[in-house]
Amino acid sequence: MAAASSSSLYSGSKLLLGFTCKGKKMPLKFRWTIAFLVVTLSRCFADDDHEMEEFLKREHSLSKPYQGVGSSSSSHWELMGDAMVTTEQVRLTPDMQSRQGAIWSRIPCHLKDWEVQVHFKIHGQGKKNLNGDGLAIWYTKERMQKGPVFGNKDNFTGLGVFVDTYPNEEKHIERIFPFVLAMVGNGTISYDHERDGRPTELGGCNAMVRNLKHDTFLFIRYVRRRLTVMIDIDGQHEWRDCLDLPGVRLPQGYYFGASAITGDLSDNHDIISMKLYQLTVLRSKKEEEEEEEDVITIPSVDNMELIRLGQSDEGMSGIAIFFTVLFSMLGCIFLIVIGLVVYSHWNENRRKRFY
Repeated sequence: MAAASSSSLYSGSKLLLGFTCKGKKMPLKFRWTIAFLVVTLSRCFADDDHEMEEFLKREHSLSKPYQGVGSSSSSHWELMGDAMVTTEQVRLTPDMQSRQGAIWSRIPCHLKDWEVQVHFKIHGQGKKNLNGDGLAIWYTKERMQKGPVFGNKDNFTGLGVFVDTYPNEEKHIERIFPFVLAMVGNGTISYDHERDGRPTELGGCNAMVRNLKHDTFLFIRYVRRRLTVMIDIDGQHEWRDCLDLPGVRLPQGYYFGASAITGDLSDNHDIISMKLYQLTVLRSKKEEEEEEEDVITIPSVDNMELIRLGQSDEGMSGIAIFFTVLFSMLGCIFLIVIGLVVYSHWNENRRKRFY
């Protein structure tokens, strides 16, 4: 992030400005030169991040001791289904079968550019592939509606980012679960549960998040109609890229939420915190005019057909590739043999006629 980069530069500048390798003070002129370079570099880092500043929006954020959660009209967050609040987390579902729960913000978000950082935990008694089903982070027009999509309604309108922990489509053995993926719905697009959401996903990454002793985080940023999803699951306090896609159009005024569901298999799905940050991004006058003219009313993704085409061509498993190549080679050999036999037979008949 830009803030982290600037901080590192500042720390390094203090060392450079203070002493030389022999412990002597640097000349004043040289120190001012170093200071100028540090400031210039920090501005370059800021330019790379569109000179962004972030501000925590407490009315849209969820954190301990969860005082803003409740059923009263003055609360900022509302529970649904089997979700419950403890001193340590908001538990969306317990490690029990056939449960679903959610927590939704009561206040619509009217920010143009934003990012949300989710501290979550998925854990349970089930062994690998004997657990399910996962959780979802939402930014949608609808709220507080139960359904089959990780505890939320199908045909939703807005953005869903899913942490899917159970593979329903067994033939796609090249995909490792748990898997993080994103989807944008316009109210008419259904999530394909049997195919793990593949027909409508925007992209994703595998994320081994179950039963870890260290903290796990999910990062979702929406800036200049660009959606970025990253994860921090290795205990190294470093974000890892998961999805970065331009041309994502999300209206303002939708609600943030989180939900989870279990079926025959189960897990504890916990939200420790959800922190929403407003991002201030410098725009040119031309960019502001273009965005004012092109008001977004229905969620959509540019070039979605190309994205789906790329996903349909995306990797077959190693076994599938092996058999595809093998049968192709066998087919070629078969055609060559048939061709040689036909040619030999034709040539023999030709010689007989000639003689």
